[in-house]
Amino acid sequence: MAIGFTIPQAESYNETGGDIQVIPDNDMRRQSDPEVLLAKFGDGYEQRAANGINSLREQYSVTFSSRQKSEIDNIVSFFSVKKGITSFDFTVPDTNGLSNETTIKVVCDSYNTTFMNSEFYTCSATFRRVYES
Repeated sequence: MAIGFTIPQAESYNETGGDIQVIPDNDMRRQSDPEVLLAKFGDGYEQRAANGINSLREQYSVTFSSRQKSEIDNIVSFFSVKKGITSFDFTVPDTNGLSNETTIKVVCDSYNTTFMNSEFYTCSATFRRVYES
């Protein structure tokens, strides 16, 4: 699978039928924040431990620039249906594994649309990785 996500036909305005593969622009960013429990002692020492099994929080900033209005409408509609509650599969580059990419679960915490003109729009979004089956 390519980097990005798939909008199922049932959740899109795709007139030709079939699922829509959405690929973000090349400037996608990942922010990783380890979640650490920290105990500081009076003599300057400290003790650190990972907080839980999945203690690495990840956020992805993605942009879909200068796309046709219909494509952005499909993307925004997909995010609206998910409402930041329902997760979806998102394929990202894999820098730690043997393959070039890996698929993770994410929710879309926020998104915005820029109306460039009547035919081309831009959408930016923030995805947060979630750990669920």
